[in-house]
Amino acid sequence: MAIQGRRILVTGGAGFVASHLIERLVDANEVTIFDNFRRNAIKGTRLPSHPHVHIVRGDVTDAEVLAREAMGHHIFVHAAAIAGVEAVLRDPIATMKVNLLGTYHALEAAARMGRCERFLNFSTSEVFGSHSFRNDEDDFTPMGSVGEPRWTYAVSKVAGEHLAHAYHRQQGLPTVTVRPFNIYGPRQVGEGAIHAFITHALRDEDLLIHGTGEQLRSWCYIDDIVDALMLCLEKPEAVGHCFNLGNPRATVTVHGLAQAIVRVCHSSSRLAFVPRPCVDVELRVPNIDKAREVLGYEPKVELEEGLRRTAEWYGEALTSPGHPPPGHSGR
Repeated sequence: MAIQGRRILVTGGAGFVASHLIERLVDANEVTIFDNFRRNAIKGTRLPSHPHVHIVRGDVTDAEVLAREAMGHHIFVHAAAIAGVEAVLRDPIATMKVNLLGTYHALEAAARMGRCERFLNFSTSEVFGSHSFRNDEDDFTPMGSVGEPRWTYAVSKVAGEHLAHAYHRQQGLPTVTVRPFNIYGPRQVGEGAIHAFITHALRDEDLLIHGTGEQLRSWCYIDDIVDALMLCLEKPEAVGHCFNLGNPRATVTVHGLAQAIVRVCHSSSRLAFVPRPCVDVELRVPNIDKAREVLGYEPKVELEEGLRRTAEWYGEALTSPGHPPPGHSGR
């Protein structure tokens, strides 16, 4: 059933993935963007001036403000988080505080809304650790070694998943959790290999590959992930479940990805190998069988086409004042 005439609160709504989801929802619904704007992917879009958009500058660590703003809404999308390896390494305490306490505050706010029809919780593929090859949603989620900041993000997200499931079981909150696998596309203006590779390739600068480049990843274009998120919001069968979301067909080594981007961008950039700053994920390929069966989800955009679309957007952003500069950070 299509979502129409609903009031939807989106924490982290100024971020990359959430802003694309809002664009899909906003013409037929009223959307409140709740964000502290540490990162801003809605600059240069139609969202800030859209008549159905209400913007609230707030932080999910402020439980009172979040609960007040959530009142009167029908759907709660919780996408706010500290993410990205550099941000997590820089401030693991804030990562735990925002991702764990923020999720608790969001669930409490949704539970008090009185008529929450759906709570969509963003987790991460990082919960599967350094090696994830076609793990299904019920597989073991390993904890990284204590003291290694790289895994702080994953641990905080696993805890958030447990909280969401607990609120569903104990209070009947209609929660759905998603684990996105390596999403990319236009307006991904924060950390990430594709963002870094494309912006450097367009400037004919060296593409820096951490380690050997043999790390294997599956990449999912933003339109495909938004299709999946819409199904999570629309399908009654989604409630109470967790879904891996990604595109297993678009699997390539980091070295192969860099080569493809140089080709798509018609760049003269060279590939340069540098030491890894921290432990890394060696293998990440999703099993999306459950999303296919329960949601009817199927990714459509192949890697080469997605890279071309993304490179075109970044190319425009380099020269257009209407876009945020590619180096500007975003969720």
